[in-house]
Amino acid sequence: DYVVVKMIPDNRLPPRHLHSVHTGKTFAVIKWESPYDSPDQDMLYAVAVKDLVRKTDKIYKVKTRNSTVEYTIKKLEPGGKYLVIVQLGNMSKESSLKINTVPLSAPDALKIITENDHILLFWKSLALKESHFNESWGYEIHMFDSLMNMTAYLGNTTENFFKVSNLKIGHNYSFTVQARCLYSGQMCGEPATLLYDELGTGEGSSASAASRSTDVAAIVVPVLFLLLVTLGIGFVVLYMRHRRLQNSFTAFANSHYSSRLGSAIFSSGDDLGDEDDEAPMITGFSDDVPMVIA
Repeated sequence: DYVVVKMIPDNRLPPRHLHSVHTGKTFAVIKWESPYDSPDQDMLYAVAVKDLVRKTDKIYKVKTRNSTVEYTIKKLEPGGKYLVIVQLGNMSKESSLKINTVPLSAPDALKIITENDHILLFWKSLALKESHFNESWGYEIHMFDSLMNMTAYLGNTTENFFKVSNLKIGHNYSFTVQARCLYSGQMCGEPATLLYDELGTGEGSSASAASRSTDVAAIVVPVLFLLLVTLGIGFVVLYMRHRRLQNSFTAFANSHYSSRLGSAIFSSGDDLGDEDDEAPMITGFSDDVPMVIA
């Protein structure tokens, strides 16, 4: 024997299993289940999004009969902190979830150029890779002095460079550049960090020195390679000429070698004179041959 029991739906229960599926820079995808299985009618949910930084909130309405609900919250700010509350439209018990959106990326190619009495920080524009970044926001620059164990805020700029002066000899510094915080030191971009200790006496090499040495190496290495190739070709040419001269001399010596004497015999000037004596003398010229005097 069995009996079928149908439970009366309780609309005062909260949504179940509220969680975040995916979080981006300006949106978040959340998911939850209905307070009870297999709703037999449309259910109206209230989704409240509270900005924990700016202390503002927005309410969205979602109407569905599905047991599992997926909803995308849009128009969020990068690096923000939010509290999401989901409950039925009749203000039943609620489910809550905290969300942190992804901050803006760090600026690329942060470099240091050393001048006479100051340094210049350079970096690529963040707008090249961040469509959500507005150049009017600008960048924040911070400096950490490892010797004093102190961090200082140097200022902000809307340019892609920043001048830093009054650096002390013997101090090691770390500079950070990030997208400017949108609200009271919050909702900031990821920082790009660069070490600098060229003014100090420490043995550690600075990042700027490393970058410059890399640039120099990119020029010096090909030049050295070309010099080595040229020297190699020169040695080969000299070696081939030496071999030809040696072979020519050997052939010449072999052609004058006397097996009876066991040595090579070379003609002298006297020999050449003797050979000239054996040549027939010119006795005269014919009358019909014109004489040409140079």
